[in-house]
Parts: sequence; C-alpha cells; structure tokens
Amino acid sequence: MSEVYAARRNRLRERCHAAGGAAALVSRPANVRYLAGTAPYGAVLLLGRTEDLLVCPGPPEDRPAEGRPDEALRVQRLPGPGGDPAVAAADLAAAQGGDCLAVEEHHLTVDRHRAIRSVVPRLRLADLGGAVEQLRVVKDEEEISCLRIGAEIADQALGELLESILVGRTERHLALELERRLVDHGADGPAFATSVGTGPNSGRRGHRPTDRRVEEGDFLSVCLGATYRGYRCEIGRTFVIGTSPADWQIELYDLVFAAQRAGRESLAPGASYRDVDRAARQVLDSAGYAEGLPGLTGHGVGLEIDEDPQLAPAAMGKLDACVPVTVEPGVHLPGRGGVRIDDTLVVRPEADGGPELLTITTKELLAL
Repeated sequence: MSEVYAARRNRLRERCHAAGGAAALVSRPANVRYLAGTAPYGAVLLLGRTEDLLVCPGPPEDRPAEGRPDEALRVQRLPGPGGDPAVAAADLAAAQGGDCLAVEEHHLTVDRHRAIRSVVPRLRLADLGGAVEQLRVVKDEEEISCLRIGAEIADQALGELLESILVGRTERHLALELERRLVDHGADGPAFATSVGTGPNSGRRGHRPTDRRVEEGDFLSVCLGATYRGYRCEIGRTFVIGTSPADWQIELYDLVFAAQRAGRESLAPGASYRDVDRAARQVLDSAGYAEGLPGLTGHGVGLEIDEDPQLAPAAMGKLDACVPVTVEPGVHLPGRGGVRIDDTLVVRPEADGGPELLTITTKELLAL
C-alpha cells in the first residue's frame, strides 16, 4: 500500500503546484487516512517542500486489523501532551522554506487557524479547499474490495435478523442486535447509527430507533451499514410484519421500488448527478409524492458514509467509473409509515456490465 499512498500524495502535490503552492497541511481525519494510512486520533499530514511528515499527538495505534501509517512516511510525535499537531506541522513547513502553506479551511477551526498564523506569521496561508475530497471520489479496486466486503457483512447481518422472531421486539433492540451482528461478522463497527423504524416510523430517513414494539401488519424499515478497514457501505430495506401486505403497502412499495430501479439504471460514466436524482425523483413526483421527498436520491460512500458526489436536484458534475454511490429513494406517509430502499453500487461502464450492485439482500416485499 505504500506505493498507493505515495501516488495519492503525488497527485495532491501536483494540484498544489498547479495552484501556485508547494506545501499543504491536511487535517481532516478521513483525508489524512486516505493519504497516509491509519493514524492516531488528531494526527495531521504535512505535504512538505522537502519531505512529507505525519505529525502525531502520540504514538501510532497498534491496530493491525485497521491498518498502520504508511511506512514510507516519517512520523513526528509531539514532545508532550497538550500540543496541536496542526500548529507543529505549520512550524515544520516554515522550517522547510517556502512562503505558502495550503490548509483545509473547511476543517480547521478559527482558533486553530489563528494559532497557525501566529506561529508562522511570514507564511502565507492559502485554502486547499476540497482537493483531497475530489481525489477520493474515484476509488481504486482495493478500496472497492473493502466496500464489497463491508456490503457482504451488512447483508449477512440483515439476513440473520430476518430469520428471527420480530413481533414484540423494540426498534432499539433490533438496531443494537444488528450492530452486534456486524461486528460478529468482521466489521470494524457500524458505518453509522443503525436505523430501525416500525409502523408509523417506517420509511423515515435517519429515524432514531425508539422503544416502539414491532406489531403485526407493520412496515419495518431498516437502514444499516458496515465499516471494513475504514470503508463504509449502506443498505436499506423495507418489509411487512407477520401477514400479507395491505393493498396500500403493496402500491407504495412498488412505487418506491420503481423509483429506486430508475435511479440504479441511470448510473453510468458521464451521467450527471442531477439526472440520476431526476430519474428516481420523477417516478415519485408523477405519483403525487413531490412534497416531503428527501433532498437527495443518493450520495458517495467511502472513508465517510456521506461524501461526494451528491445525487441531488441542484448538484453539479458528472459520474466517473469506479465511483461508489447509494441510491436510496423513499416515501413516508405521516401516521401510517413508509418505504425506503437503499443500495450501494459502483458506477461501471456498460461494457463492464453496468453498475455493480454491492448490497444484494432481496428487494422483494417480504412478509416476515
């Protein structure tokens, strides 16, 4: 992996040179991990004029399952507690010469920015912007492999839950059980807080599980994800509990399924973000559900569960191959419940079979 991290840092260095700078300070944790491997909490990466350094508040953490820092990087540890690695890194950048340091202004607090400026007053601070996030959008096959394994783990955990008795159990209990099963199957942990919604709570995006118990005839919607070697995937499914679905449940489910399929089928290199959103959204709009729809149809996944690109009505940009995204339309009817169907896929060209579906749990409307 050392060559991979070095290549990523070189791509960022080229962007810095193109923008007129020679050094960069990366502080956002996911970006540090992308460029340097697993690092202690609070570590920053200095992309220096003469040498790249990983500046840490303490020794690297020995967690082999999660990986280690790039062995090609020199690690600089702070001499004592209480120091700020970002400020120390800026001081090291000044010692390497040069007159400009690009920083991630969207991540640094105002206090940290002021502290850096006070330590290196002669160094001009520029904004690195989202340069690293832009590099992270297209994944290599090793990254996609981690997402694929995470998706398999999430599928396993969900499949096992569906084989158990659900009636009478609370949303909170089911969410905790799912998260335990993720870890049992090899995940680092959940990719985000698991959402379980029953009855009137079903289909709500980001629903926090409550003590409501599963009842016969309920819609049950579940959204979970696994983290594997730092990479996060997502899956969401909706089921009916204990009986044959009612007509309104079948109708609503079929509608959301059609919207989700339209979104999935529109994933292709060169497709605009807004066109993918429109493909799914117009199915729901035409059925009279324009009000209350989520602000986006999907988003990128990777080292964070919600990263670029955003598949939304006003989003600018086009998809590339090897970009993993979610497609997750849903409809919630206040007081009755709703449906959400959510998959993680990788954009692939038609010649390679089209979008690769990572989350394969059935999308049939099952009565459990």
